[in-house]
Amino acid sequence: MQNFILSCRKILFVIQKELLCTVKDPKSRVIMIVPVLLQTLLFGFAASYDLDEVPYALLDLSHSRYANELIAQFDGSGVFKRVRVLSNFEQIADCLDSGQAAVAICIGANFAALLTSGNAASVQVITDGRNTMTSGVIVNYVAGVIAAYNTRLRGGQLGVAIRTINWYNPNLITRWMFLPGLLPMMSLVQVMILAGLSVAREREQGTFDQLLVTPLTPVEILVGKAVPPVLIGLAQVTAILMISVLYFSVRMVGSLLTLYLVLLVFLISSAGIGLSISAVADRMQQVIVYCFVILLPVILLSGMATPIQNMPPALQVLTCINPLRFAIEAVRRIYLEGAGVGTIFHDFIPMLAVATLTLPAAAWLFRHKLL
Repeated sequence: MQNFILSCRKILFVIQKELLCTVKDPKSRVIMIVPVLLQTLLFGFAASYDLDEVPYALLDLSHSRYANELIAQFDGSGVFKRVRVLSNFEQIADCLDSGQAAVAICIGANFAALLTSGNAASVQVITDGRNTMTSGVIVNYVAGVIAAYNTRLRGGQLGVAIRTINWYNPNLITRWMFLPGLLPMMSLVQVMILAGLSVAREREQGTFDQLLVTPLTPVEILVGKAVPPVLIGLAQVTAILMISVLYFSVRMVGSLLTLYLVLLVFLISSAGIGLSISAVADRMQQVIVYCFVILLPVILLSGMATPIQNMPPALQVLTCINPLRFAIEAVRRIYLEGAGVGTIFHDFIPMLAVATLTLPAAAWLFRHKLL
């Protein structure tokens, strides 16, 4: 019994020592506090499928009293906000692709005639199926407005029916949204961690000094450290792409060349972030911690799962410096829509900006640490 009590006291001593060391270390305090607060706030504000406001485009070919009453039902719902009035079907594509509207509501020319004769009329609802979650929520909101209109019109009996068209993802299959987004997301994790570990591993293994006595400059060393993670990331992208197409039958519509161009630029910016982390971290363990502290908000604020439009305005502004947001947007448009370089050119700018900032910063930090 005495041995057991003595053993417990020894264990308590070790526990007390570890807690004191952890609390006294400034880096450990940051790791304990910052990720918890950051992740809780981000999940609370950003992870939401609720739509407080749905911008919609209206195509009214009926111009009748019945159509005006239905439009008033949408405008007075408190959810739908009319942002554009269309004159023909050709304008719908530009309106949805540009993100100006989340849904297009089309009222046919025979809308009033069908209702007057006692028949059911249909309203065409066109959504952007690239984000299945948002499209599903919007269709449910439309159904609620139509149900309220039918109650006023015929006491709840079917008067107006919904005919839904989901562009780029007709059946709103969730994997059609997630699998294209996995291409940049999974490669980001791989490239950032590998690039971050490259220098820290050399330091821990004691081979870093050997590298420094070679004729290579710090910039040349960093370039050599950046290329292998990018190549591995591209190989990983190829594997995910093959599984998506061959096994899950999520057919890619766009150009492979355009897809790989986007991913190459994105992975270079990811390698820059990883190398910047590696330049300030002394150990591999620190690199892993720093990477995961950065990765969670980057992924959460990318629009991978939750729509960016649902986030508070401050977080929406913050996503503008997130390269993963623009990589996912570009890849989805290439994969499902068949967009070309000219259409997604604006998505390259943030990724190139991050690469332009992080790679020289990593070189400066690397050189500064050697002095």
